Amino acid sequence: MVTALKDLASLARSLQLICDSSIKLQRDAFLSIFKNSSFSNVVEQNKKDCNMKDIMFHPDVLNNYIQDATSRLLVAAQGLSVYSNLLLAKANLGTKSKSSNFLENSVSFKSPHEIVREINPLAVITLAPGDKELLKKLDREHKLKQLSGMDEQHSKQPTKLENENILSEATTSEHSKCKQKLSENSKARKVPSSRIGRMVSFGTLAAGLGFGTATEYAKRTFGIGDANVSDGSLFLSKGNLERIVDTLCKVRGAALKLGQLLSIQDESVVSPELAKAFERVRKSADFMPVWQVEQVMSGELGTDWKENFLEFEQKPFAAASIGQVHYGKLKNGAEVAVKIQYPGVAKGIESDIDNLGGIMKMWNIFPRGMFLENLMTVAKRELAWEVDYRREAECTRKFKAILSDYKDYYVPNVIDNLSTKEVFTTELLDGVPVDQCFALDYSHREFIGEKVLELCLLEILQFKYMQTDPNWANFLYNPSKRQLLLLDFGASREYSPHFMDKYVIILKASCEGDRSTVLNVSRELGFLTGYESKVMEDAHVDAVMILGEVFRTPGKYNFAHQDMTHRIQDLAQVMLVHRLCPPPEEVYSLHRKLSGVFLLLSKLKVSVECRDKFLALYDQYQKSK
Repeated sequence: MVTALKDLASLARSLQLICDSSIKLQRDAFLSIFKNSSFSNVVEQNKKDCNMKDIMFHPDVLNNYIQDATSRLLVAAQGLSVYSNLLLAKANLGTKSKSSNFLENSVSFKSPHEIVREINPLAVITLAPGDKELLKKLDREHKLKQLSGMDEQHSKQPTKLENENILSEATTSEHSKCKQKLSENSKARKVPSSRIGRMVSFGTLAAGLGFGTATEYAKRTFGIGDANVSDGSLFLSKGNLERIVDTLCKVRGAALKLGQLLSIQDESVVSPELAKAFERVRKSADFMPVWQVEQVMSGELGTDWKENFLEFEQKPFAAASIGQVHYGKLKNGAEVAVKIQYPGVAKGIESDIDNLGGIMKMWNIFPRGMFLENLMTVAKRELAWEVDYRREAECTRKFKAILSDYKDYYVPNVIDNLSTKEVFTTELLDGVPVDQCFALDYSHREFIGEKVLELCLLEILQFKYMQTDPNWANFLYNPSKRQLLLLDFGASREYSPHFMDKYVIILKASCEGDRSTVLNVSRELGFLTGYESKVMEDAHVDAVMILGEVFRTPGKYNFAHQDMTHRIQDLAQVMLVHRLCPPPEEVYSLHRKLSGVFLLLSKLKVSVECRDKFLALYDQYQKSK
């Protein structure tokens, strides 16, 4: 019964896609005809010639404008009438006669596309499939040349003194270990802790977005201010983007986390304007004022909580979506990092994501093929894990035990007596965030890249347990110890043997270039229903094979010159339109981590041995089954 319902749902989805495509084709044909007709020129010319102040305050000008527009419309209507009559006459001609021969010889019946070609021969251009592939290849080569040019500009390796300067510049606190810093845009601002307060914030955002869109429409229609008709979406105006950033930075919590997750999506899913806004959100989280910090700490550790510390800095050195981190020194001299959760974020997960998702769906920010409802469901579950600091403490201890034999990694000790559900305290680590290491010499960058990738493969092929948050601030680098320091295990999760076994088969097939296995196992795992079009199946397999290049390439894979993102962007448009089902829920977190790792290696501009690492761990995986 369930299978039949799934089949019916897939067929309904297919019919919907066909209808949507038909409507889109008709709309595009109409817009093409209009754009290449004299009407578009008339509209643009009248818009340029028309001054709104003259129209509003001079009735004569308004009357002339209306008369001119009416006469043009009448002429057009008459032409359409004659054209339609001639088409009907041709359709009704049943026999050949002298009059009919005369009509056919004297009147040329032309399709709209033929008329467009006569008016503007360049308006309709048809490219052969080979030409399209050639253009894409040339575009990729051009982008690779740009990347190569950037590499040449940075080809000079920094000296030892320059490396020391880079590392010292990362230290922003009087405490030698604190090498993280708040964004310059961050400021102290009260976090709305009640549900009503958070709902008011989202309600204000929704109303503001509506007002901003209407204002932008009026500005573009009447040519007011610096508005430009070709500026793109009415919704994604500068004012609306400011409203989105300001609201998410204010309420923080689940809404800010969802915005940060969306910031790592490429431009094929999220528009460039919105991606920039979410990137600002990711880097510009505000922090609680001192009185609110006191309130949370007193509620969690007691009113005498300061008695546990020799020092405690009131201003945090880091702030994120769910909490902020303060420097402290215990009475035994140990330096610690104290993470304090924003009040109200745990209780507001459901409503925050529903409110933000409702706004997104109302304005059609994301394509249907993204299955926003599924993304929101997964986000709610994962965020419920992250706001439970007791769970994070347990995950931290588990990772410390797992990695105890791997000396290139270090996980901090948990300070149990200063850790609760909303306060989490660990030893303070001495390292530089990896996103501040991009200018270090190659040996340092290579080490970071190798260890980040190796950890990701270990999580998949050995531990079946992964810290899934792709935030680069979760990785610190200690250059003197040549060690990668790991933070923030709230997003850690386990993967079932059933899922991971099939996922590893897909990875191995992509490594060997086995397209058939990739397609069949993808159906078994739930990436595909089996009712997808050939276009969708090919796009899915192509995307997997592109990602598999990392493990298919012999020797070191050059992440500095990779163009995977650009090629997958071309396929993503197809998949978003033709996808019939959301991916397995495990994939959201797993691919988020993989995307973050590949992007980090690209930013580090390093070449890393991937194939041999993968195959060696794959052999161990097979033996352990």
